[in-house]
Amino acid sequence: MPFNNIKNVTFSRSMFTCQKPNTLTWRKFNIPIINISRNMFIRVQDTPNPKSLKFIPGVEVLESGTVDLPSASHGYRSPLARQLFRINGVKAVFYGRDFITVTKVDDDELTWTLLKPDIFAVIMDFFASNLPILSEDQPSEDTVIHEDDDEVVALIKELLDSRIRPTVQEDGGDIIFKGFNSETGVVQLKLQGSCTDCPSSSVTLRSGVQNMMQFYIPEVTGIEEVTDELDELGELEFQKLEEKLKNNTTSEENIKQ
Repeated sequence: MPFNNIKNVTFSRSMFTCQKPNTLTWRKFNIPIINISRNMFIRVQDTPNPKSLKFIPGVEVLESGTVDLPSASHGYRSPLARQLFRINGVKAVFYGRDFITVTKVDDDELTWTLLKPDIFAVIMDFFASNLPILSEDQPSEDTVIHEDDDEVVALIKELLDSRIRPTVQEDGGDIIFKGFNSETGVVQLKLQGSCTDCPSSSVTLRSGVQNMMQFYIPEVTGIEEVTDELDELGELEFQKLEEKLKNNTTSEENIKQ
């Protein structure tokens, strides 16, 4: 039915009804019932801090108490926080019983107008997933920020944890921080899981990780992939075993002949 031939439209839960102009004729149309998982109304409240906003999802966030996640390095404690910290401009996250406070970085170009749509989407997707707000995960030992770490190393670890590792882990792998040479500016990383011996791993390191590192941390000049001594010994033993199996196969074939 063309839109210009519709006079009135009424909606019910499972159908809508249209009336033609200058008639009493109504026509009913069934509407397929669709489960919309992101059907959530999130209210936003200002705070005394212009860099912080309260997002109120209308559902329980915590059973009791509060949880402070002051930086991306604390994101391991919450699946929701990990996703929020991946939004460029999010600096800190705080949970109350029925609200989520998000604090942005001090950057006039990263306005709340730009950030709010991404924050809304992350919060709605998270509560639709039914995941627990807090996890029992422990921080990766290689990216724990220690008191004796200088500012550059701390930034490298935080960037790895908040922006790089979550993406790599979605593909079944991981990137481990092994060190930083302050004289050369080279970051040493180790690939694990699906990233090990992956044909595109070098591209991932150079085009992805290295470019991001250099963008956020000017002191970084390059990326170097390294392996542990145990990895090298394991590879050597595997080669020996492979050679032994090959020799045994050749000997059996000679016996059969």
